[in-house]
Amino acid sequence: MNSLLYHLHPVKVKRHGIKLSYTLCLGGLSFFLFILLTITGIYLMFFYRPAVEIVYEDMQRLHTQVSFGLLVRNLHRWGAHLMVISVFLHMARVFYTGAYKPPREFNWIVGVILLLLTLLLAFTGYLLPWDQLAVWAVTVGTEMMKQSPVVGDQVQFALLGGPVIGPETLLRWYTLHVLFLPFIIVIFISIHFWRVRKDGGISGPL
Repeated sequence: MNSLLYHLHPVKVKRHGIKLSYTLCLGGLSFFLFILLTITGIYLMFFYRPAVEIVYEDMQRLHTQVSFGLLVRNLHRWGAHLMVISVFLHMARVFYTGAYKPPREFNWIVGVILLLLTLLLAFTGYLLPWDQLAVWAVTVGTEMMKQSPVVGDQVQFALLGGPVIGPETLLRWYTLHVLFLPFIIVIFISIHFWRVRKDGGISGPL
């Protein structure tokens, strides 16, 4: 156990690494929001069924009959918005301070992948309430993906599960949102933390 804890933390913590005005704690905030979204998401899964015939009814029941249902859903929704913002600001802070330069260029690439995964996680969750706003947003998004060269049609078909949005779309996006994307994000977060330690902790100011 001591060996595990040793590897979770850098050998030395530099003074600037704990200076709030330098890091703004954006990386830690992003991780905290991911944990919050995981906890609230698991709670919401107990009351949500990804079937188009009943999903709207489940959402209404969540708001009116489930204890703390509306509160937890709003925590999940606003937490998702804040996570997108905090991850973006974290990337901006790293770029501004030059923390992406050698030997940290690999971790910068990992961070970019995490930003893209965060956006995908937010977008897949957007469809799950199955209301008009969500359906039209996904329609626009998948039509944009359809314009991709060579594989556009195949990408759209894979995301929708057919030529148009339907029951298969909801099930696919639900699976992506609660299983596939979180699993991939956990892997890349682990790599990200490991590289921070291996590269000697948080990089210093320019």
